[in-house]
Amino acid sequence: MAKASGFARAFRVTDGRRFRLRDVDPGDTGGLKSKNAAGAWLERGTALLARLQEKLYADDRWSVLVVLQAMDAAGKDGTIKHVMSGVNPQGVQVVSFKAPSAEELDHDFLWRSLKALPERGRIGIFNRSYYEEVLVVRVHEELLAAQKLPAKLATKRLWRERFEDINALERHLARNGTVVLKFFLHVSKAEQRRRLLGRLEDREKHWKFSPTDLAERGLWGRYMGAYEEMIRATATVHAPWHVIPADNKWFARLAVSAAIVDALEGLHLAYPEPGPEMRARIAAARAALTAGRRPTAGARR
Repeated sequence: MAKASGFARAFRVTDGRRFRLRDVDPGDTGGLKSKNAAGAWLERGTALLARLQEKLYADDRWSVLVVLQAMDAAGKDGTIKHVMSGVNPQGVQVVSFKAPSAEELDHDFLWRSLKALPERGRIGIFNRSYYEEVLVVRVHEELLAAQKLPAKLATKRLWRERFEDINALERHLARNGTVVLKFFLHVSKAEQRRRLLGRLEDREKHWKFSPTDLAERGLWGRYMGAYEEMIRATATVHAPWHVIPADNKWFARLAVSAAIVDALEGLHLAYPEPGPEMRARIAAARAALTAGRRPTAGARR
């Protein structure tokens, strides 16, 4: 998978100061010419990810947080489905963040995300995340009023302060064994239009459509500005952003898979080695089973 990792590394942002969204072509395919070529790489990636996830679970020291952000119809759900298709469901948890509840609004903006963080040995996927608090809440500032912040705290510094809080959280997670991987699926406005029309023309996809999709599309420019500033402010070495070209779903899925595999391989995971006492018990159990009899009660203790 060494070559495949390059499909993700080209779009990794660890220092956002010079980042510009216009520099990333949503139609880029990393040099791949066809869906079939990407499919072959993705198949290898999903098989390798399954093995790495098993080691992650067995090692029980690290956890992985995958954050997916995107405009409507960019392919978040499909990416989760295809990238994680071979992974043991016991080792993965997916959380989709919708409009906050009354209880959630009575807490700070990070509270509901903190409750959903993956435990050691598991991969957690946030389908949208705490980053909505500097995206949709920023574009729709009327939503900020529902959060009931004290008036003296809702200043012009609010968004910069939220970026600081997010950076502090992700630094804390990294220092405590959570690998943070963030993905912005960068779809073009023209491709989004095509996909939304596809939903309207296919009865089996009508359930995916919401009238708010068009309203949000009308705010495209404001959203792109918010995404760019978010990435510029929160891309770090310990919690990088991957700005993934998403006009071709087959490439976006491959790039996300490659980034996760690359990060897990960097942990140099291994199955735990049993200590001397356990090795003795294993040897006794093997001998008993080979002889066709049950291990003694003492060997089981």
